[in-house]
Amino acid sequence: MKVQAIGLMSGTSLDGLDICFAAFEKKKDWNFQIIKAETLPYSQNWEEKLRNSIHLPSEELLELHSEYGFYLGQSVREFIDRNHLENIDLIASHGHTVFHQPKKKFTLQIGDGRAIKIETGLPVIYDFRSQDVLMGGNGAPLVPIGDELLFSEYDACLNLGGFSNISLKQEGKRIAFDIAPVNIVLNRLAQKFNKNFDENGDFARKGKLHDDLLAKLNSLDFYKLYHPKSLGVEWCNETIFPLLEGIKTEDAIATFTEHVAQQISNVINLNHLQNVLCTGGGSYNICLIEKIREKTEFTVIIPERQIIDHKEALIFAFMGVLRMNNEINVLSSATGSTRDHSSGVWA
Repeated sequence: MKVQAIGLMSGTSLDGLDICFAAFEKKKDWNFQIIKAETLPYSQNWEEKLRNSIHLPSEELLELHSEYGFYLGQSVREFIDRNHLENIDLIASHGHTVFHQPKKKFTLQIGDGRAIKIETGLPVIYDFRSQDVLMGGNGAPLVPIGDELLFSEYDACLNLGGFSNISLKQEGKRIAFDIAPVNIVLNRLAQKFNKNFDENGDFARKGKLHDDLLAKLNSLDFYKLYHPKSLGVEWCNETIFPLLEGIKTEDAIATFTEHVAQQISNVINLNHLQNVLCTGGGSYNICLIEKIREKTEFTVIIPERQIIDHKEALIFAFMGVLRMNNEINVLSSATGSTRDHSSGVWA
């Protein structure tokens, strides 16, 4: 069985919309081929809309939900036309996370899948997280199903995006959890220098470690919690950013980069991982990667650019393929829900 699907992913770091068109085939095991993948940077207008969405009154948020859905649909239609793509079986859209509070039984990813279907005329599956949250899970991370079935040759898969998360095998089960914020914090700090991100970790190299700040960050309660666990923007706004106030920006970047490296290294060392696949925008942060490698005895593998940039969009396309066949696409061992399940709403 061969299926061709488009996956859409918009991360919390707001570096753009990831679109991945891939073919999936199951013989003995699943395999994939990325046919075409792009990242479409957000305009300043869209970046501001998405960044401020958490503060919108309900009516305006509902309006944005529809508007962003049409934006996604138009972006996919142009992607298809530009690359002369054919034989597309479905579109799987993650949407853009506004709220994520699983303890209160809700999570919200805007971008109405019905609008995507109207724009493209193709079957659409969206809202992959809500069902898991209603089933008592964290609604995150979801990519471990792809790690399990598409990237099983690695001991673990580490994603360095807005937040860092990891998935690995433990006692025969795939577990996964968020480790720490990464680009959701570093990008905001870099913007004080009129940069979208800390390129290569250059600001981190120039800053000095603030020992008191580092101690406060490392002592946060989240890091003492057992998995499964997940983070959201709300937690950063309440917990992280207040600690950074009054700290020289370069020093804050240097200290937070060190903090992230320590937290990630702790997880890698604790689980004795031999080879770790590292993807996401943070993989380009040379300073951060060097710090992680210095603190671990194991191999951190940076793959080809296409996998670094588009692994999450690829896996959401794959989750759509599994959902199409009513196969399990969410692992309870990763999210903490009551059972494995097949999640996603058909448009």
